[in-house]
Amino acid sequence: MCGKGFLKCGQNALVHSIMTFRKAALQAYPPQTSSQKSQTVATSDIWEIFRALRDAHQYYGLRAGQLQTLQAMLSVLKPGQGNTVFASNTELCRRVGGIDERTLRRHIERFVKLGFVQRHNSPNNKRYRLKSSEGASLSFGLSLTPFFERAEEIIEIAKQIQQDRRDRLFLRKKILTQLARLDEARGEHEYTIGLRKILRRKLTLAEYHDLWTEIEGTVTQMSTAVDIVETAVLPANDGQNARQLSKSKKESIDRERNSSEKKPSIPLIKSVCKEACSFSQKPINTWEDVEAHARTLAPMMGINSESFQNRIEKIGAWKASAAIFILLQMGHRIKNFAAYFSAITSEAKVMNFKPHRLLNKLNQDQLRAL
Repeated sequence: MCGKGFLKCGQNALVHSIMTFRKAALQAYPPQTSSQKSQTVATSDIWEIFRALRDAHQYYGLRAGQLQTLQAMLSVLKPGQGNTVFASNTELCRRVGGIDERTLRRHIERFVKLGFVQRHNSPNNKRYRLKSSEGASLSFGLSLTPFFERAEEIIEIAKQIQQDRRDRLFLRKKILTQLARLDEARGEHEYTIGLRKILRRKLTLAEYHDLWTEIEGTVTQMSTAVDIVETAVLPANDGQNARQLSKSKKESIDRERNSSEKKPSIPLIKSVCKEACSFSQKPINTWEDVEAHARTLAPMMGINSESFQNRIEKIGAWKASAAIFILLQMGHRIKNFAAYFSAITSEAKVMNFKPHRLLNKLNQDQLRAL
């Protein structure tokens, strides 16, 4: 009798210990009950949310491997069976493509930290579902309910990213189109080359806007500077002549070289271009002095020696040198000397650039300002 009583007492103690352990485990790792489960998300909605997250993966700091893990977890969900993943780590690793379990756990932990996955661990860390006779259930596994609850947020962020990408592409094309027009009208120069180098980098939308604003301002100022030159050079009836002279490069150069255009006098250029002369360390008495000083000034104005020499070969030394003196004198109107120098001495504009008349115009403006 005593032996049977002792055995019965031992069984009761064991049952009590098991119940106590399960109670403590359930408090530490609460399962997902049937009342806590949200409605199962439609299959089409699941993959729409996943595609949105894939588009917004950089925003959330997710990598391709982590997205593959999420895809594997979504693939094991059964329609009408809730949003909890019961598949083992081995099965998930197989679906991902054979990654090791350690990597899988890191990926899952990343989604837990993001608030997309919630763990409901069983006492033995197995994933399963229990149902009572009354239909109530306990689910132990990886709940994706938080992921689906944030569907609206994820989709909205993905839309914003797509709009940002579309706007960046649109601005990039606008900028490239403007650069192509500048090169076509004035020839390729350092300004457009520099901008194309900037466009090789990955720019934000704000940086594209800033770049476009700068180009618009530069083009406007460049057009204003060229218009000033043309106004001083052309009488009212010279527009037709200028259009007729815009032919091939060789024809324009030959016509310019064979023209009988008169050089401005040294006293005139010294009187008008006081800014350029103020930088000279020796007197300027001849056009050779002007050219030598222009070679010194050009790099100071952002015009490299190669570009200056190229213009000398195309339009002549005295004209290229006069352009340097004149642009420096007009410095308060000019933002980018290199761009303007290329513009007024380009094939399209060189026939309209008359230094003598422009110097006279600037001289009259200076006299009126006194």
